[in-house]
Amino acid sequence: MAAGYLDILRARHAARLLTGTLVGRLPNGTASIAIVLFVRAEGGSYSVAGALAAVYGLATAVGQPLLGRAVDLYGQPRVQLPAAVVSALGMAVLALAGTGSLPLAYAAVAVAGLFTPPLEGGLRALWPSVLGGEERVHRAYAMDAVAQEVMFTAGPLLVTLLVALWSPATALLVINAIGVLGALSVVVSEPSRAWRSAPREAHWLGALRSPGLLALLGSFFFVGLALGSITVAAMAYADDLGRESVYGWLMAALGLGALVGGAVYGARQWAGAPERRLRVIVGLLALGYLPLVLTPGPVAMTVLAAVSGVFLAPAVACSFIVVDRHAPRGTVTEAFSWLVTTFGVGAAVGTAVAGPAVELGGTAWSFAVAGAGGVAALLVLLATGKVLGAPPRTAVAVRGSENDRNGAVEPGFSSGHQA
Repeated sequence: MAAGYLDILRARHAARLLTGTLVGRLPNGTASIAIVLFVRAEGGSYSVAGALAAVYGLATAVGQPLLGRAVDLYGQPRVQLPAAVVSALGMAVLALAGTGSLPLAYAAVAVAGLFTPPLEGGLRALWPSVLGGEERVHRAYAMDAVAQEVMFTAGPLLVTLLVALWSPATALLVINAIGVLGALSVVVSEPSRAWRSAPREAHWLGALRSPGLLALLGSFFFVGLALGSITVAAMAYADDLGRESVYGWLMAALGLGALVGGAVYGARQWAGAPERRLRVIVGLLALGYLPLVLTPGPVAMTVLAAVSGVFLAPAVACSFIVVDRHAPRGTVTEAFSWLVTTFGVGAAVGTAVAGPAVELGGTAWSFAVAGAGGVAALLVLLATGKVLGAPPRTAVAVRGSENDRNGAVEPGFSSGHQA
């Protein structure tokens, strides 16, 4: 298993691009906890903290596909680094000005979110030219999904460490400065500077004119909803037991399950169309969420949480392949950014829905939201099977793609562009 991942990391530029992207995404991955800790330290209420975090999330959802389209049009360095700097400046204004002026605080987090660089989509656009070969790129997608789980686990720990050593304001400044350095590391690399999107058809919908991509986005909205609801449901479960530490165990188990599932998924080569494989994986993901409504004792619940996370990273990794196959020519970064946005919006909705569910029916109802989200995600894929199952035009080889200047991509692999 490890040999396949080591093979990818030994490829020229691969380790640097993966590390730089993860570091560059730290501000986004830790924004919610950093904002909440900062606002509370300033004497603000949880309502204000939640509202500021929500504005940041909404602004990020709006900005990702817009910046992704700009990357496809103008290249990575001209968009990613300036966006990272502006985003960091927005957070710096919040850290230095505080919450004394709420309009200024809201404007600062809105700017920070809107200009969050689409590094995630940018990395996936670079993999074909860096690695070459369909199997290696697909394994890189799985490794990417696993690495995300590591970031979302280690990032909050880093924030809390910085808060303990200095202050929440310092944590905001340091995390965002690190993020800029990560983005800088990516955009000065040779693959990022050389990358050019294929010529695109002028269309106001951009990547969204692909029916297959729309079907995938509809499904992953509900996957995000399921995941977002679990974060609230797990907290409610811990409160019921009167043991806050249980929340940490449940979320750690969920992340561990995703790590194991993603590592196993990426270690082998899969036959058949990824669209069909995605339906199976999402079905298993939904099946894993359903038993959570039983809310057994903490040990059994931790095991169920780990099982529920096993198919998350494989589902995300497989979705990357489907995006790559269905993205219209010249829109690969935008298409990946839409997936990030849709997943994030779904998670926000899941968080919002799970809260009232707890109040109306108790903890089991909030876990039922996760189960319903998983089932809905599967139903969308089943209902749109004809659209997703249509042979994508990317099946034609793009050996001469602008993204594959060395002709490294195997015949029949798309590089994210339609012929």
